[in-house]
Amino acid sequence: MTTDDATASTEPRRRPERRHLPLWQESLVLLVVAVVLAVVLKTFFVQAFYIPSESMEPGLVKDDRILVQKVSHWRGSPQRGDVVVFEDPGGWLPTDEVPGPGNPVTEVLTRVGLMPSGGHLVKRVIGVAGDTIVCCDDNGDLQVNGVAIDESGYVRDDPDSPCNGPMPASKCNWTAGPVPVGHVFVMGDNRANSADSSQKLCLPDVTDCVPGREFVPDDLVVGKVFALVWPLSRFGGVTGAGSTFDEVPAGTS
Repeated sequence: MTTDDATASTEPRRRPERRHLPLWQESLVLLVVAVVLAVVLKTFFVQAFYIPSESMEPGLVKDDRILVQKVSHWRGSPQRGDVVVFEDPGGWLPTDEVPGPGNPVTEVLTRVGLMPSGGHLVKRVIGVAGDTIVCCDDNGDLQVNGVAIDESGYVRDDPDSPCNGPMPASKCNWTAGPVPVGHVFVMGDNRANSADSSQKLCLPDVTDCVPGREFVPDDLVVGKVFALVWPLSRFGGVTGAGSTFDEVPAGTS
């Protein structure tokens, strides 16, 4: 072996230099990755929405931005007390609350989950499959499966109503249920201003009403609201039901 050969064998081999992508290509790759991650996040985990009306006051105010988590509904149905976002079952959302066509940029950002979505409703689950809801007892409280529930922790106090479950025409005297399997009965926290399940009940003197439209199918429920993210002055969690429904027994099967 010559001296040159020995020297060559002891020198480390130089690795070929990596070719770096041009800046515009790197930026494009990062953008595509960000969009894919946003779509996956929106589809399976978390989605942003805004509150379309005053129906969930005092906890949630019109135009608040909220986050909805979908994980808790992967293996089960919504639970009593959950504040949920759901698609319009048909005719629930007033015309002035249905979002009109936006510009192409906002449309794309909304579809991939980078902007809050509209066209959905936000309500609190009061009854699940098998439950019977009665309005109301002598104290003005709703009863679920015969148990009065204290909703003072989240319902807006309405001095003009003697109960926590008003609806047009029949006020504080109605019964709903049993809730069908695969459905929920929902109400807004601002009971005097909420297009919810109680408002969709068929009144005794109405002959052209279709029973059952007051219940929301589980598969229309997008997820459970878990955070208020805008405005920043009210950033935080969403008022839950606490122990409100703890004493309520299971409904009829």
